[in-house]
Amino acid sequence: MSEIDFGRHSDDYADYRPGFPASFYQRLDQIIPVGGARALDLATGPGTIALELAARGSSVVGVDISAEQLAAAERVAKERGLSDRASFTVANAEHTGLDAGSFDLVTAGQCWHWFDGAAALAEVLRVLRPGGMLVIGHYSYLAEHSPVAHDTEELVLELNPSWSMASWTGIFPALIDDVIRGGFKLVEQFCYQEMEEFSHTRWRGRIRTCNGVGSGGLSPSEVERFDEALARLLSERYPDPLHVEHRVWCVAAAKPE
Repeated sequence: MSEIDFGRHSDDYADYRPGFPASFYQRLDQIIPVGGARALDLATGPGTIALELAARGSSVVGVDISAEQLAAAERVAKERGLSDRASFTVANAEHTGLDAGSFDLVTAGQCWHWFDGAAALAEVLRVLRPGGMLVIGHYSYLAEHSPVAHDTEELVLELNPSWSMASWTGIFPALIDDVIRGGFKLVEQFCYQEMEEFSHTRWRGRIRTCNGVGSGGLSPSEVERFDEALARLLSERYPDPLHVEHRVWCVAAAKPE
């Protein structure tokens, strides 16, 4: 198994992998007004959350350890006309190098499980202003509830039997107490499900970003072989477009005043 490197398929991340649905940002705006907020997005990848916040009126800094991911974020920011509201810099969640007390909102989407949680919470506490909000969210397809996702994961496991993240539920209840122990005040935890539509091409691109496939699980030649096998599976079993059930899970917590 190769080392995990999400930068290997940055264009697939930017072009095919779905971000949080509009309903998530509507819910977030009820917790903390996004318009006019100064926001930091941790492990921003191709700017998935950062650019949505910018589109809704935030001034955003996105950080990531992958220069390739940030190059994709900058490309998409330019395409969407958001370069004046979103900037990107190489840094990790535990040591951002950003000014203390300088953000109203810190977000982390689909990434917290890769962090040193205690160190990341300490860094978020440092960079947030008093009363500022930390929002940790996940948007995950559900193999248990979606036949095409289940069959896709079975195909991943055929080529990469050591992959440990199959049947992901997207729910992290332990984080609720983690953020409280980290010095935050719990504001809200919410969870609901949404249906996401994919063309065959988009689903294949989304799965190439999977940490069991293109982001580290398989070599480039194995990724190509997997992608060809997935294309055959989709063509034989599933009409285009696909409808794949996803789960939104989120915990929001505030830095004490």
